[in-house]
Amino acid sequence: MSDLAGKGCEIIVPFDERQPLKDIERSIIKKYRKHLWSKFIKAIRDYNLVEEGDKIGVAISGGKDSLLMAKMFQELKRHGQVNFEVEFIAMDPGYHKDIRQLLIDNCEYLDIPIHLFDSRIFEIADEIAKDYPCYMCARMRRGALYSKAEELGCNKLALGHHYDDVIETTMLNLLCAGNFKTMLPKLDSTNFDGIQIIRPLYYIREEHIIRFIQNSGIWPLNCACMVAAKKTGNKRYEIKDLIKNLGENFKDVEKSIFKAAENVNIDSVLGWQQDGIKHSFLEKYE
Repeated sequence: MSDLAGKGCEIIVPFDERQPLKDIERSIIKKYRKHLWSKFIKAIRDYNLVEEGDKIGVAISGGKDSLLMAKMFQELKRHGQVNFEVEFIAMDPGYHKDIRQLLIDNCEYLDIPIHLFDSRIFEIADEIAKDYPCYMCARMRRGALYSKAEELGCNKLALGHHYDDVIETTMLNLLCAGNFKTMLPKLDSTNFDGIQIIRPLYYIREEHIIRFIQNSGIWPLNCACMVAAKKTGNKRYEIKDLIKNLGENFKDVEKSIFKAAENVNIDSVLGWQQDGIKHSFLEKYE
């Protein structure tokens, strides 16, 4: 398995053989209730992510986050009080054939009925953005998922970004892009009318997702990139390490980074942007 992961990727190795499906499903709402299920439900309630009559496209990459998210949506259908539909959407952007088969095998074992479609995104991204294809690849993948969700009649597209993704994105923007932006739990698509992105793993820590996957005995797709894994470094890994190191000297630093995006004081910033328009603190002196 290790030679199917990109360089720099953490390889998640299961602790044992695959557990029976019923045990895996039961563990989400029993064994991992505090750290997974309760956090999932809290995000849905806090941000109104799942509403009556929704048809939600759940994006399945085959990684640990999306597999857990798919199973939690199935549990929500069984135990929730909101009437909604769900479609599981998986895209092959040009995976190695063994990676593709692993994705299919995992979804079949976990009883996740995926709509699997092909694209040439890895190949195209490599052609038009050879040095740094990641940004282009991410945009194209998102667009392809939107299109498939629209084709299936979905009004929402669920992505598997978790709490650590949120704080790492905030720090990446602050340190590398010179702006203060975070990853929102819900936002409207700018190019596909009537479709919203939702992130129901918003409160869930990555370490708990890893523990669940390892205990389930599932080999998730790790970095399945066929383009950039051997070409470029990934700043996100550096930011992840930075936050971990900061935690040794600053208590609850992750929580503070997360909370900072909820507590922006407009009266104490030099400038901000709203609806595409830039503003300055000097405006109040005009």
